[in-house]
Amino acid sequence: MHSAAPPSATFPAQPSHRAMEQAAQWYALLSAEDVSDNDHTRWQAWLNRDPEHRLAWRYVESVSSRFKLIKTTTDPRGTADGLWQANTRLRQRRRVLASLGGLAGAGLLGWAGWRHTPLPVLAQAWQADYRTATGETRKVVLSDGSRVWLNTATAFNQDYDRRQRRLQLITGEILIDTANDPARPFFVETHQGRLRALGTRFTVRQDNDQTFLAVYDGAVEVRSRSGAVTVLQAGQQTRFTPNAVDNIQQADVAREAWSRGVLVAQDIPLGEVVAELRRYRNGHLGIAPEVANLRVLGNFPLNDTDDTLNMLAEALPVRITRTLSWWVSIEAKD
Repeated sequence: MHSAAPPSATFPAQPSHRAMEQAAQWYALLSAEDVSDNDHTRWQAWLNRDPEHRLAWRYVESVSSRFKLIKTTTDPRGTADGLWQANTRLRQRRRVLASLGGLAGAGLLGWAGWRHTPLPVLAQAWQADYRTATGETRKVVLSDGSRVWLNTATAFNQDYDRRQRRLQLITGEILIDTANDPARPFFVETHQGRLRALGTRFTVRQDNDQTFLAVYDGAVEVRSRSGAVTVLQAGQQTRFTPNAVDNIQQADVAREAWSRGVLVAQDIPLGEVVAELRRYRNGHLGIAPEVANLRVLGNFPLNDTDDTLNMLAEALPVRITRTLSWWVSIEAKD
């Protein structure tokens, strides 16, 4: 859309909230029909003023590209192809900015966590037996009578045979209420290991580098890929990586409220609420650092996150700014 910034010797790891808000405001201005040459000149001056501005601008461009792709594509396979093409274009742009430094490793899209799903995993998800879109939750009943609730942006495969029942969680989060079948054990595989249900109801969430497990009824055996084994009882939760299982903690029963379309906030920071809401929205949802620690208590709808944002604005000293249709931020009330 607009020309790239010139290189610089230093480059911040992540732009500040202020820089990203400024970048979004410039993007909105330059996207307007009545944009002037003077506007372009002032934008270029802002862009050149600080390496952080360039990183923030790239982030805004990346969010815009993928949001437009999601809004205009109805065929998931077409979206997958489009995302690969978009990512290729962004990689080419990053080569131009390589001398800026700091874009190595995961790069811009890595910290941006663009919907927090690597593209190869995203491609697998769109070919999965069961999946949900961002903001969607659904319940399915499997052939053995087991019930599975899929949270937002979730995908899993089902593999049943005469000897076992196996689910492969590709991405996202599922709540499982297993049916009794003594002859066939029930397994859930994640990138970090394997879970064996011991007559139970439990939640599994697949993150990029770890798996979260909470047991609400019965018990679940955890086996990491390295062979570490732990059994969790009802009322317990943990996280594990391919190499280790974390300490067992008391399960937060409010976590499964998402299966009823509700976010339960039990005196938690607003920043944590926002982090959860981001999972249910396309585009950017930001929060000013000065309001991130405000305490939140209440139940909020997950099927209408705009309504949730309005509820938060009524209950807390904050305001909701919508710079673009895909760029929303929570700021301190004036």
